[in-house]
Amino acid sequence: MAAASGDARLQLETARWLLWDKDPEPLRSARPLRLRAGFRPPPKALVPNTVPREGPPGVRSLPENWKNPLTLETVKRLIAEGNTEELQKCFGARMQFGTAGLRAAMGAGVSRVNDLTIIQTTQGFCRYLEKQFSDLKQRGVVISFDARAHPSSGGSSKRFARLAATTFISQGVPVHLFNDVTPTPFVPYTVSHLKLCAGIMITASHNPKQDNGYKVYWDNGAQIISPHDKGISQAIEDNLEPWPQAWGDSLIDGSPLLHNPSASVTKDYLEDLTKYCFHRSVNKETRMKFVHTSVHGVGHAFVRSAFEAFDLAPPEAVAEQKDPDPEFPTVKYPNPEEGKGVLTLSFALADKTKAKIVLANDPDADRLAVAEKQDRGDWRVFSGNELGALLGWWLFTSWKEKNQDRDALRDTYMLSSTVSSKILRAIALKEGFHFEETLTGFKWMGNRAKQLIDQGKTVLFAFEEAIGYMCCPFVLDKDGVSAAAISAELASFLASKNLSLSQQLEAIYVEYGYHITKASYFICHDQDIIKKLFEDLRNYDGKNNYPKTCGKFEISSIRDLTTGYDDSQPDKKAVLPTSKSSQMITFTFANGGVATMRTSGTEPKIKYYAELCAPPGNSDPEQLKKELNELVSAIEVHFFQPQKYNLQPKAE
Repeated sequence: MAAASGDARLQLETARWLLWDKDPEPLRSARPLRLRAGFRPPPKALVPNTVPREGPPGVRSLPENWKNPLTLETVKRLIAEGNTEELQKCFGARMQFGTAGLRAAMGAGVSRVNDLTIIQTTQGFCRYLEKQFSDLKQRGVVISFDARAHPSSGGSSKRFARLAATTFISQGVPVHLFNDVTPTPFVPYTVSHLKLCAGIMITASHNPKQDNGYKVYWDNGAQIISPHDKGISQAIEDNLEPWPQAWGDSLIDGSPLLHNPSASVTKDYLEDLTKYCFHRSVNKETRMKFVHTSVHGVGHAFVRSAFEAFDLAPPEAVAEQKDPDPEFPTVKYPNPEEGKGVLTLSFALADKTKAKIVLANDPDADRLAVAEKQDRGDWRVFSGNELGALLGWWLFTSWKEKNQDRDALRDTYMLSSTVSSKILRAIALKEGFHFEETLTGFKWMGNRAKQLIDQGKTVLFAFEEAIGYMCCPFVLDKDGVSAAAISAELASFLASKNLSLSQQLEAIYVEYGYHITKASYFICHDQDIIKKLFEDLRNYDGKNNYPKTCGKFEISSIRDLTTGYDDSQPDKKAVLPTSKSSQMITFTFANGGVATMRTSGTEPKIKYYAELCAPPGNSDPEQLKKELNELVSAIEVHFFQPQKYNLQPKAE
């Protein structure tokens, strides 16, 4: 079928929606929807016929109430009202499946996350897996979910997970479906631990409450990378018609293909985690107190269990935020990366209980923020780069105590993303292990870590500046649960030496060189403006001429991972993989500064990351901070030009 566009596509998608809900009545009874040529149902030839597919033996007949009446009524109402603007938002463009899976607002239409789009996505994913794995029906998949819900559309992560499970089971594929909310890292752990073909996590992580998402892991336990995203996307397009059993999620209850891994996987995860407990006696005796918040997400019970596995006293829970709540009522943004504003209640509880450390997970518990009470009475929230330095130092130091043979260093690695601090590189250069840089995102670090492990290498640690840490390679993704327990042990060990996290961080910088970083973002909802901003940078001094200076700062090299250009390489070609679907330019300055500007794959943000590095024993941190602030200001003024492009700065 030829691709439809504009009004024709809107009409087609709306008609499909109603026909697939087996309710064409609005097309007959509603007044015509006045687009440019008026709303008309598409010719029958454009609407696929229902082709029944047989499910596995023993599937009962479908219940009468198998559709979602709330999204159906929304579409019928919009058609009756002739609300073309809202219909355009719902049906104007189908969600695009990428390496991050899907992420969008919940609600009616092909551009939203709802029962139908979850069914369509899972049908495509199922068909793609059938082609990739001849033993799919023996090995199966794992599916879990967070606590998100959208009452007005009837959507929730749990319902979407059950619909996804229904799709696979209807095709005879075993499904390990968690019966309650779990942290995201439990899905990649289960894929690896049970040797499954794939994993699905229904979550939108720390996005606003109206959003949800569909995150996919491959059989290696890491997030998918190309070309799987393109193959899955095409398979979704080829399988849009809901299969007969698609809506009947109650039909899977009692199926021999449905398994609940919750108890066994949690037990095994905690057992594996104890291998990264290095100072159990210190943990048992420490007087350090911790406060933990899950920011209305799923993490607290799991972090409490992780503390218990480390013989640490349980952390104090922020009562108002301890239990999952899809409304996120106490915070504007459910993202601890935003800093002190999200941690107000945590600080109050810590002051009351005399706790010196606050640990904060995001709602799906794959990220971790850490804050420490300073001697002068204020709270310091460590940046992702600072905590990455602390955890990297700790994991290497703990590993080295058990591995005195320097030959082992030749097969030992740490990883970080290209926009994160280069502190691990500095530690690696001095200590003798390997450091590798990857593209932004744990999909790259997870896949690279798996390659190294398969080659017999030891991967000690990986991190990204967006408070994501892979402390234990049995999870090939960021994991806020293991990071919380390991951070607590680190703080307890340092306290036994009368040291704080802040003092140890300073010691790391003295030994390996100061690495001063600053990161922020601008908000822009217009993709055309974002594209123009980056194209203007590529043609800054005339066509195909990148900028040579940024204010008073001279640029020594430029790497553009959208186009593949890198003038620091002899052939001018970038070493890291490139992607034309996202924008990313890195500027290296003559003063040693590095700054990257890039778009976000999941949020309407243009992010920037800047760092100044100095060699050990030859630096003034205050002067470095001053110089970095001046560099960042110049980048904002000359490269972002927020007034010209109508960009909204990060809310402080």
